[in-house]
Amino acid sequence: MAKNNYHTHTERCKHASGSDEAFVLSAIKAGIQELGFSDHTPWNYAPSTYKGSNVRMFLDEFAGYKQSILALKEKYKDQISIKLGLEVEYFPKFMDWFIDFIKKEEIDYVILGNHFHGDDETGPYYGHVCDDDAMLELYKQDTIKALKTGIYSYLAHPDLFMRGRKHFDAFTKKISREICEACKEMDIPLEYNLAGAEVSHITHQQQYPHPDFWQIAAEVGNKAIIGCDAHNNRQLENEYYYNQAKAHLDTLGMEVIDTINFLR
Repeated sequence: MAKNNYHTHTERCKHASGSDEAFVLSAIKAGIQELGFSDHTPWNYAPSTYKGSNVRMFLDEFAGYKQSILALKEKYKDQISIKLGLEVEYFPKFMDWFIDFIKKEEIDYVILGNHFHGDDETGPYYGHVCDDDAMLELYKQDTIKALKTGIYSYLAHPDLFMRGRKHFDAFTKKISREICEACKEMDIPLEYNLAGAEVSHITHQQQYPHPDFWQIAAEVGNKAIIGCDAHNNRQLENEYYYNQAKAHLDTLGMEVIDTINFLR
């Protein structure tokens, strides 16, 4: 199995560090064969009301992002394959614009990171509010609506909701199974997220990837893909969480894939 990574951020999202080239060099050092950059997408928020974001690039920063990644793709073409992607929520009022945007900009792929409901200016963050059953239900609904658009290559950190949910109770099992079954039906892989594994390990609090969620995914028969969710380049070189993830998924008997479907 090839060691690829399609979940990589840049400083433009305002909560990551390291130059774009540093990520490429770390990926090469780690033996990664294909590196996908998938920084948090910009949206065409109205300038008159937009207060700014600390979780994504601004729209006027996208051209520099694209130019940088394509330049690195050419510079290191003999050492590594590089893809231009985005991590994207499902914001219904912006989706027509976004679909035109990714076509125009010739984006290689898009992954679903279901962080917020509606938008990140006024909407709740699912990582904090899903201890409420109604919000967990809403997370599931947004996830499935997003995947039905057909533009997403995989579902990143599908169990993000466990960042704020205290117990994996009967309702959590129900929602998790419904998400997994929808992904199975649409042949959408689930991401085993290494950044979440690192946070859980450091804080000694089981957030995500949550073993109960992944047990359900194994029972449903979902495909899994390992994603670094790298917010600094050194995370690409850390073998510990990658090996731990691979061992867990192997124990569950899950099919682990190493590449994704691209938009073009």
